[in-house]
Amino acid sequence: MPRPRVLLADDHRMFSEGLRSLLEPRFEIAGIIDNGRELVEAAEQLRPDVVVTDISMLSLNGIEATRRIKKLAHAPKIVILTMHEDATFATAAFEAGASGYVLKRSAPSELITALQEAVQGGVFISPLITGDILNALLEKHGQPEKFRPGLTSRQREILQLIAEGKATKEIAGLLKISARTVEFHKYRIMAATGAHTVAQLTRYAITHGIVEAS
Repeated sequence: MPRPRVLLADDHRMFSEGLRSLLEPRFEIAGIIDNGRELVEAAEQLRPDVVVTDISMLSLNGIEATRRIKKLAHAPKIVILTMHEDATFATAAFEAGASGYVLKRSAPSELITALQEAVQGGVFISPLITGDILNALLEKHGQPEKFRPGLTSRQREILQLIAEGKATKEIAGLLKISARTVEFHKYRIMAATGAHTVAQLTRYAITHGIVEAS
């Protein structure tokens, strides 16, 4: 029986290489990605059985990447592997389409179990946060608060790029839209979040888990 194919995504290459060593005895590693935007492209091109991704990814965070990957014609299962223990993030991950949520401080065996469950169509939640996430899911009203700022997917994407320090022209080139369109979205984001400066937008993005504090 062929081993399930796994695509790894983390913005720390050394960490991903460690995962490769851990998983290769049981899984075929389809590739290693360190950028959220490239992860979506790789998932479409490589067609892995499962994607393992962190939430904190450059260019496009893991939750937004999960949303996009799950819309692909041959969408793989997705397991989130992250340091974020807040049930809010876990709830957002499952609402985006994830099949597993594992904490980086968990035992390595948990990730293997999560992957095996995902391949078989199951769901895995790290025991360290199971109670919190179940309560959050039971009490949810739409998307969790940290991921419910009234922004569209495109606006969340642009907000992340702004918070990462990218200029308007750079964002326009990356997203293949006009600089004027970027500015339009920027002002709409400011109106929705109550921010008045790029610094305030950046703080908002950090507070709401869209990017990590540097």
